[in-house]
Amino acid sequence: MSPLSKYYVGAAIASLLALFLLPSLVAWILVIAVLAGPVVVYFMLDESQRTRLRRIRRRQIGR
Repeated sequence: MSPLSKYYVGAAIASLLALFLLPSLVAWILVIAVLAGPVVVYFMLDESQRTRLRRIRRRQIGR
């Protein structure tokens, strides 16, 4: 399992625990923040940083 997929599994488990242990509204806000966080950070990058990130990811796929 890759390190990135371990983070995804951990985030999913933490989200499910939050849904059961926290009050409903707080849990949903937390789940949305965990899932939308990486997308928001990606769009905060400027175009040259996004291009560099895509290039690095493509290079790692062929490993």
